[in-house]
Amino acid sequence: MENTQQTSDPCNENQSSQAINEMIQGSQKKIRINGIFFILWGWVMFYSGFIGYIVREVLLSHNFEKFLGGFGKVSGLLVLVYTFYYILEQRKKGLTYIGISLLYVWISMVGCFVLINLIQYNVLHQINFELQHPLFMVMTAFSIVVTGRILQYKPVIIGGIIFGLIALISSYFKLSYQLLLESCAWLIAFVIPGHYLYATRKK
Repeated sequence: MENTQQTSDPCNENQSSQAINEMIQGSQKKIRINGIFFILWGWVMFYSGFIGYIVREVLLSHNFEKFLGGFGKVSGLLVLVYTFYYILEQRKKGLTYIGISLLYVWISMVGCFVLINLIQYNVLHQINFELQHPLFMVMTAFSIVVTGRILQYKPVIIGGIIFGLIALISSYFKLSYQLLLESCAWLIAFVIPGHYLYATRKK
């Protein structure tokens, strides 16, 4: 009886592995060129958390608080508009599989934020912000780790793990200090790796 079982072709496996590696390297190079997104979002989120801490713990004039809050909203809006513009431009050229994967990771994270609030309200009949915030940080940490793994970029993976640990630590503190800890987490997970990526974009 003839053996009809097909054996895998080592050449095809090597070609597939090479294609995957080339795709990852190409995406990593693209991320280095556009590492500005890590910097922009990292600083925006750092500012948001840090100012949230400042306005809760430091006595400021009403007008200055409004200025700080307005500056943060305008900065966040500008970065969001730039991000959407970039995504639309890339769609015209054709998004890569890795680019689409990253897009779904972060969209899913925002969806999970909504679900966390709905579940919390259904169970507690209110939104406990000191519970909500660490949970949001955990989901963010998960998204950062997945992003780092997809890109095979260890600093982002490590940053995401540290982000998760900071989420746990923050659960022992009130909201204002949770915001301060989160701002530090964004520095570690996004700002520092982002500046390194941008600095090495021409290599």
